[in-house]
Amino acid sequence: IFYVLANAKLYKNARCLIKDVTENLLKSRKPHHVCYSVFNALNSLEIPKFNPSVFSTLIIAFSEMGHIEEALWVYRKIEVLPAIQACNALLNGLIKKGKFDSVWEFYEEMVLCGLVADVVTYGVLIDCCCGQGDVMKALNLFDEMIDKGIEPTVVIYTILIHGLCNENKMVEAESMFRSMRECGVVPNLYTYNALMDGYCKVADVNRALEFYHEMLHHNLQPNVVTFGVLMDGLCKVGELRAAGNFFVHMAKFGVFPNIFVYNCLIDGHCKAGNLFEAMSLCSEMEKFEISPDVFTYNILIKGLCGVGQLEGAEGLLQKMYKEGILANVVTYNSLIDGYCKEGDMEKALSVCSQMTEKGVEPNVVTFSSLIDGQCKAGNIDAAMGLYTEMVIKSLVPDVVVFTALIDGLSKDGNMKETLRLYKEMLEAKITPSVFTVSSLIHGLFKNGRISNALNFFLEKTDKTDGGYCSPNHVLYAAIIQALCYDGQILKASKLFSDMRSDNLRPDNCTYTTMLRGLLRAKRMLDVMMLLADMIKMGIVPDAVINQVMVRGYQENGDLKSAFRCSEFLKESRIGSSETEGHTTRSFLGHLKPTVYKEQDLSICS
Repeated sequence: IFYVLANAKLYKNARCLIKDVTENLLKSRKPHHVCYSVFNALNSLEIPKFNPSVFSTLIIAFSEMGHIEEALWVYRKIEVLPAIQACNALLNGLIKKGKFDSVWEFYEEMVLCGLVADVVTYGVLIDCCCGQGDVMKALNLFDEMIDKGIEPTVVIYTILIHGLCNENKMVEAESMFRSMRECGVVPNLYTYNALMDGYCKVADVNRALEFYHEMLHHNLQPNVVTFGVLMDGLCKVGELRAAGNFFVHMAKFGVFPNIFVYNCLIDGHCKAGNLFEAMSLCSEMEKFEISPDVFTYNILIKGLCGVGQLEGAEGLLQKMYKEGILANVVTYNSLIDGYCKEGDMEKALSVCSQMTEKGVEPNVVTFSSLIDGQCKAGNIDAAMGLYTEMVIKSLVPDVVVFTALIDGLSKDGNMKETLRLYKEMLEAKITPSVFTVSSLIHGLFKNGRISNALNFFLEKTDKTDGGYCSPNHVLYAAIIQALCYDGQILKASKLFSDMRSDNLRPDNCTYTTMLRGLLRAKRMLDVMMLLADMIKMGIVPDAVINQVMVRGYQENGDLKSAFRCSEFLKESRIGSSETEGHTTRSFLGHLKPTVYKEQDLSICS
């Protein structure tokens, strides 16, 4: 019957028949035995030996069933070339099994045997390349098929666009999209979904929405993936209201939300601190008989831990257990990190033990949280013990682990061990972050090694140096504090000016440090200009700045200015409705007007 169906070109019916036969035989035999039996039965029939139609259909059937080794055995056993469709099925089967090296070996074998690749062959190979992240190879295959006169289908264009989007190559993806239309190939829903997803991943939601409206203009109906992609993108850029509008809008197209859509919205609300709304969405989801999955719980647990609601997070973990949902390392890491941030190391370690008892192994993130927690709690020996444990477990420490240890050790005054770890970090080819550098600078400063701290800062912020670290306000604050403490106010002023030139906004703490340093150096005009600059920047002087200013004028014997400064700072905190210019002039008028001149001082330039 199989032979008759295959020979009559009723290939689908023939494949269904052979699959049924094979599945029945598999109940009592191993796949290779079944393959051998079916092959011999067909071969024994008085038909043209190795009829290509018959054996090609057999190869396709075995490939579609996932019996790829058996399909390859048939391919190599027959003495004639099978149809290209059989080879395409084999290639596809090898990809599904993850045997990527075998894919290319088989393709080369096909070419050597004289089989001519068709559009499906190229589609399978291009999909394989994109799936492995090798878009360049996929594009080379695309060019090859064009050169051979094979016209790409909408599927091939969409695969390539999706691959380019996955690598954030949006310019190239749009170029491919335009080429597609110029060649008369009409994009489908999947093409638009790929582009919208790509733009949402690079946070260009506006461009994604443009493609959404273009898609509607071409009478393509969005599906749940379309809405999921757009809502996820909108939530990630904080546009929760717009995401909510799309959620309501879905029903107009007869599209109903799935678990992914709900998870996107729940995640968006958690990150925005709207935990009540997030929990409400979870309850709504359950009413519609959509069961929360591990991702839903992970989002909620992380959200609760982020605002210190650890008891609620623990309650959700217990609910997971009751519902038979297995918590993963992400679930436990959120709780561990939450307890570490609360300073409850005993509870954090208890959750870690609970995790290992459940068969979930800690990862680098787990150790990062625990090490940072122990360092902040002053338990440096315990932190180093955890570091040793993770190395024994063959877990590679990352920049977060090294930074936590460097920060903890430097605050503990152990600069020898701090510098040893820093050297170890560099030898492991791990690039220090700006927080690593600022921690090390702070440690050197505390150790009295101000010149070392300054040299280290200059080295790490030298753009011509291979280990360049782009400074942020934390890094500038650390070195400015060190220099002010050491009385090097001119160098501190220069770095403060550089900080402003880098468009970094100093905070109250940095202004306080600079004001204290300038007052100690008796640079009263600079003090006035700096405080005026701070007010102009919209930073309201706090009680600490008030105290520093008053004490500074008192120590300089200027009690009148001390009193006036105190009165003005009180007014500036109350009269926030004044314009910047008026506030600044008012301040300068309160202090010694004879020393003020309209000039740009280096400290505020």
